Amino acid sequence: MRVIRACKEMGISTAAVFSEADREALHVSFAEESYCIGGPQPRDSYLNAKSVISTALACKAEAIHPGYGFLSENAEFASLCAEYGIAFIGPDADTIGKMGDKEAARRSMRDAGVPVIPGCDMVGNFEQAKEQAEKIGFPLLIKARSGGGGRGIRLVMDNRELEYAFRTASSEAQSAFGDGAVYMEKYLRPVKHVEAQILADSFGDVVFLGERDCSVQRKNQKLIEESPCSILPEKTRRKMAEVSIKAARAVGYKNAGTIEYLLDKDGNFYFMEMNTRLQVEHPVTEMVTGIDLVKWQIRTAAGLPLGFAQEDIKPAGCAIECRINAEDPYNNFRPSGGRVETLHVPGGPWVRFDTAIYQGYSIPPFYDSMIGKLIVYAKTRDEAIRKIRSALCELAIEGIVNNIDFQTDILSEDAFINGAYTTDLIENTKLVHP
Repeated sequence: MRVIRACKEMGISTAAVFSEADREALHVSFAEESYCIGGPQPRDSYLNAKSVISTALACKAEAIHPGYGFLSENAEFASLCAEYGIAFIGPDADTIGKMGDKEAARRSMRDAGVPVIPGCDMVGNFEQAKEQAEKIGFPLLIKARSGGGGRGIRLVMDNRELEYAFRTASSEAQSAFGDGAVYMEKYLRPVKHVEAQILADSFGDVVFLGERDCSVQRKNQKLIEESPCSILPEKTRRKMAEVSIKAARAVGYKNAGTIEYLLDKDGNFYFMEMNTRLQVEHPVTEMVTGIDLVKWQIRTAAGLPLGFAQEDIKPAGCAIECRINAEDPYNNFRPSGGRVETLHVPGGPWVRFDTAIYQGYSIPPFYDSMIGKLIVYAKTRDEAIRKIRSALCELAIEGIVNNIDFQTDILSEDAFINGAYTTDLIENTKLVHP
């Protein structure tokens, strides 16, 4: 829906693809054309690159926007698009491949002078893992080389946990991404998860569009994001901008991308990974910069120059986003399906609700639990917090269990209000009750 809206505003016709489970989805009726590409399981539809490409060729599409997930960071798919003369709205296949291999990405960033988390390169077996773990020291993280979304990651507190964690992380990565390779990093805590938004064209111009604080997480899944990071000193922000632009240029990056960092209590930040796609939380950056990231993705993919420089970007105010999920936070975050019986969307100045649900829509059980994103903007952070609380109170979704009340609880925590929260916020405050 987000991409189709941008295209309509630019006068670009759209063709939507959908699985058999999504025949009644909003994007299917909103696009000018729509095509079913397979069964409800992602492997049969949204991950079926050949089906997507053949559909694009049949309807004479000039470009494909891959969205936030599925094939958005798939180098083979980007390569297929190029092979068949279809513009892929994102970076080229080589860049996706290089940055999608997280172990190779670490090496690239290290060579470019970007600070990386202490750790090791890929480990092929448990004996290698044991040897490297002794050098790194505990606690440490075992992380999948491919993929994302918190899968293939295991925290290891001591040597006794290492073998089980290594084997389960590798197995999960193989199942989720078709690649069981893992590497290891020192476990840094307490930390903030801060990410830098960059935008680059085909002429070598790269700009930094500010940072987002994504530290409110559960099991590496983000729940609340805000821009800017309220405790980041201006000196550190300038350094992060400089490093992020250097990182993008080092890999010849084009289009929109996000470089994710861990920020420690001493103000040091370390490269974690690079997302070569549009992030779910991109609206908070759009709110504070006034720049439509999706439109600029399309323009740069079409070969147009940015047309503005770093000094033209002047972020102002504060934006906060809450992810609205069909899940029960008070029952181990159990996913919830069913029919949306009632939907009331909040309004008012600078309140935005990005969603694909509507009253009467039945949520299929095959995909991610996120059903919407509530975003607000205000001149100050205190005002933005009050505004997002007010908007959450007004947002009504009945018929399915959701996390609206849980988000309100998080926003009421002192640690969130004072901005000093870290990735341990939910765990430390025991917000989740049996």
